[in-house]
Amino acid sequence: MFTLTERAARLLIADTALAPGRPGFVGAAVDLLISEPGLPVSLAGSLAAERPRLRHGFLTARSPRVVVVSGPPSPGIDAAIARLADDLPRALPLIAGHRVAVLEEASDDADPARSGVPLAATAGVRVGLEAGLDEDGMLGLRRRWTLAHALAPVLAAAFANSPLRNGRPTGWRSNRQALRTLPRRTADPRADWSDQVLGARVAGTSRTFREWTGAGPGARPSVPDLTRHLETVRPPIAARRHLEIDVADRQPGAGWQVVVAVTAALLDDPRAAVQALTATEPLRTTPGLWARATRDALSDPALAAAARACFVAAYESLARQGVSRGVRDAVAAFTERYVLRGRCPADDVLDRARATS
Repeated sequence: MFTLTERAARLLIADTALAPGRPGFVGAAVDLLISEPGLPVSLAGSLAAERPRLRHGFLTARSPRVVVVSGPPSPGIDAAIARLADDLPRALPLIAGHRVAVLEEASDDADPARSGVPLAATAGVRVGLEAGLDEDGMLGLRRRWTLAHALAPVLAAAFANSPLRNGRPTGWRSNRQALRTLPRRTADPRADWSDQVLGARVAGTSRTFREWTGAGPGARPSVPDLTRHLETVRPPIAARRHLEIDVADRQPGAGWQVVVAVTAALLDDPRAAVQALTATEPLRTTPGLWARATRDALSDPALAAAARACFVAAYESLARQGVSRGVRDAVAAFTERYVLRGRCPADDVLDRARATS
């Protein structure tokens, strides 16, 4: 079997990182967090192997505690949201009957003595967008890679919603994002992604994929090994031929729609993209920005100022595009309730925790 040196793996990763495409199509996925005793192993295995087809997308088990409802690439924000909204209730009967329930929370800690599953589980909302054109303009993939990384701390702060561990505040507004890092970005997104994949630890081991490629000729990884490894590498911004934005915690109710609308508007509308780059420019040299975003969220004045400008730009973009009134109203309500007040959904969770302590 053909095995991979570091150079061969790097070339293969870079070659499959981003497929140039004009922005416009939008995809989204919502994690469903399962209550204890957790998703039965038999059901998790079935979902992972078969990926039951919903009306538009798929239901997939990511772990014994998390299943994912993923929508197909759709022509625009309204279509993406409508299809996923149609699929989400269709997923519930496939989970029902196994003595488990879908939680509204973005994070949960189960009792391992009762569940036999990992202690902590977290849920998020991911947005998939076209990589962009292979050029240097505002719709170019290099500019979009830069913008996605600039927006990541702002969006992570605005959509933070996992502040508790064992029912108690941890000091982080988003425990989900605090476990991750936002990598250093260069002008070459394919090289960035290759470095991330090679530097990530291989699941179930203590070595990175780069270290694995340095093993002896008979012990190096194969192409299927690389394919499996790619599935486990989940940074906030990923290159999966399309651009994957995974910076938002699961939101209360239909709040996932706000994540999809705001993210797509800021990246796919050239005017909003320019406004977002301007709004995030003061953050570019801010030390410890990712930690501040996940710990302090919009109580951080610099992040709050950038978020206000970005959400206003997103709303204006949605109006220009003629996005449905319901989606625009949801974005406006979120902006007023949280962003303009320097709050995020995690602050509501913390307020309730303090009231009952």
